[in-house]
Order: sequence, then C-alpha cells, then structure tokens
Amino acid sequence: IAAMMASSYNAKEEDGHHSSGSSHGGAGAVKSKKPDNTAFKQQRLPAWQPILTAGTVLPAFFVIGLIFIPIGIGLYVTSNNIKEFEIDYTGAEVSSPCFNCAKNFSWNSTTSCNCSVPFTLEQPFESNVFMYYGLSNFYQNHRRYVKSRDDSQLNGDRSSLKNPSKECEPYRTSDGLPIAPCGAIANSLFNDTLELYYIHSNGSSTAIPLVKKGIAWWTDKHVKFRNPGGSNNNLTAAFQGTTKPVNWRKPVYELDPSDSDNNGFINEDFIVWMRTAALPTFRKLYRIIQKKPNMTPTLPSGKYLLEVTYNYPVHSFDGRKRMILSTISWMGGKNPFLGIAYITVGSVCFFLGVVLLIIHHKYDNRNNSADIPN
Repeated sequence: IAAMMASSYNAKEEDGHHSSGSSHGGAGAVKSKKPDNTAFKQQRLPAWQPILTAGTVLPAFFVIGLIFIPIGIGLYVTSNNIKEFEIDYTGAEVSSPCFNCAKNFSWNSTTSCNCSVPFTLEQPFESNVFMYYGLSNFYQNHRRYVKSRDDSQLNGDRSSLKNPSKECEPYRTSDGLPIAPCGAIANSLFNDTLELYYIHSNGSSTAIPLVKKGIAWWTDKHVKFRNPGGSNNNLTAAFQGTTKPVNWRKPVYELDPSDSDNNGFINEDFIVWMRTAALPTFRKLYRIIQKKPNMTPTLPSGKYLLEVTYNYPVHSFDGRKRMILSTISWMGGKNPFLGIAYITVGSVCFFLGVVLLIIHHKYDNRNNSADIPN
C-alpha cells in the first residue's frame, strides 16, 4: 500500500500538482518547471510538412525557369532600349579641356575656373532626359561621414540651429558660431555648375533649358527638410547668428535667392546631396530636360558643348567627375543587372530540372526492372 501511495504521489508531482501537504507547506514548496499541458507548449499544434518527391520538385524547377527567363529577357531588352551618354570632365589628362582647372583649383581658391567640353550625340534622345553628375572614389558610406549631420537642424528646429549635434564635429562650429547646415555631408556639397549648349551647323549655339526643381524626393522636400520658423521668406533673419560651412562660398540662404521655394534647407540640389550613396561610385540627379511639346527630339543628334564652372576639386582623393545624360523607362534608369539575374536564375533552374529529370528517369527504370519477378 505504501508503494502505491508513493507511486501516486510521484505521478502527481510530474503532472505539476502537489499534494495538499506540500501545497500548504509554505515557502519550502518547490514549483514544478514542467510546461503546461497545452497544444502550444507541448508542440501538438496541427502542422504541414511538404514531402519532396520527383513529382513536385521537377515541375517546380521547370515552372520557375519558364517564368524567370521571359521576365529576364523583357527586363534586359527594356534596359538596353534606354539611351545613355556619359562624359568624363575630371581634367586628369593633359589633353582634357578641364586640365588647368583640375590642376590649379582647390577648396581655398577664391575664384571659379571655367572649361568647355565638346561632345557629340550619335542618336537623338526622346522623351524627358535626366542629367546626372557622377563621382568616383568618393566614400559617402563611411560611418562617421554618414552620421555627420543634424536632422533636427535640417528639419528647421531653432534650438538645433543654434546648438547643433555633436555628431557634426569637426564641422559643428566655426569662429564661435554654429554652422548651418552642420556636418561633413553638407560641408562637401557638390557645387560644380553644368550648362548644356546645342551647336548648330552654322556654328551658333543654343542653350538647353535645364529644370532644377523636381529632382528631390517629395518626402525629403516637404517632410524631412524645412527652413527655420516654417517660412521661406526672409531667410537672412532666420539664419542670423549662424555661419556657412567651411568649404562653402556662400551661406545656405543664398543657394537660390531668386526662388524662395528652392532656397535654404529646402534647396533641391542640397537635398539630393544629403541623401548619401551606398557605393563609392555613384550618380545624383542634377537637372531635368523636359520633353518638347512637338514631335522633335528632346536632344537631337549632333554636336554639343558642356560648360563647366569647376568648383569641386577631386584630385586630393583620386576621384573622377562625369556628366551623364539618360532617358528612363517604367523600370527606372539603365540597369541590365536585374534582367541578367532573372535570366541566370531561370536558366539554372531549368537546367537542374532537365538533369534531375534524366536522373529520375534513369534510376526509376532500374528500380522498376529490379522489382519485376522472374
């Protein structure tokens, strides 16, 4: 009888129940660590586990291949139909028209340097044409560089305007005054001026109209970046008591004084630059050449002249500068990688499907022959 009682007591302890004596035994009672007897805690919930067989795996490989390959071909052809022209105007070579500017210009220069780069478009550009500037060997993804900004200041907060974040060091203050905008990103703002001219057959030139608004993200322009006080008028008073970044020639409220909606922190060239790039070779949208209302091409084929006001030295970090003209499609700019990736994945899946089908057919026939009785 004693053994039966002990067995019953142990069974109750294992189920997480204590005897009346132990439950009223005070602080010395030990609570069971066994999980509750529920479907969730005991892992008895309904589950589905796929059984991989030749009848399910082989069709999956073929379906993926047949879907991905046409999509990849479509993406690749669409990307190749995008017209793009790129010209380097760094001036690193002696034969470059911008060689003298690149050799003599520095951040300490007080006067601008101008150079003209001729080029020829072999094919006309229809629809809207997007003009980019590109930089190489410029690491905007460096951790300290990316953090060197004050988003509260850029959002128009007055306290941050006069007392910038310490993340902006060493571009937080200058001559005892707070820098607006502070930080290394703003200090290194790209400030070359690019102008485009079409050269007629008689030698005369026509300036190509370049649209400077609409190049920044809507959320950046209207949400993330705001001028102090919420007003775009009288920015001189709004930024009083601050100073310009070290490498800038003019304060932030003079970036575009002719347009109050494109001046100060909401200047679109400034906003585009503040969105840092992930790779050391990158391009950023500079201007838009809008499509003409008639059927004539936006940029007809022929000779052009790129007028450069050389303000941005890149020789110190072995960088390169270039100007890019590009059209776009429904998938964005020219980028063949996505199409190649789809074609590659689809081809690999289709090839594996064929190989596995051959193996399955071969060994399945052997197994069937071995099962046939004599």
